Amino acid sequence: MCSAEPINCFPVLVNILSNTFLRLFNSTARIRIWSEPFYNTQSPEIKSDIFFICLSYMLILAAGLPPHFAVSSMVDYKVKSM
Repeated sequence: MCSAEPINCFPVLVNILSNTFLRLFNSTARIRIWSEPFYNTQSPEIKSDIFFICLSYMLILAAGLPPHFAVSSMVDYKVKSM
């Protein structure tokens, strides 16, 4: 019923259970699941675009960490925490 990978088992079981309940309540609709919810990108341009977007986002986040630690350190110093 399920494949070798356990992560693929859950959507199949949900599909079986939901369609069983739909049949019990005399519904004509059926629920179908996707085998791959995300499109597979083979284009190197798209992969490089995604990489540079993620890299720039991480650099922006990394630039904000030192001020955050400095401010939290000053707050700890003001309340004389150990």
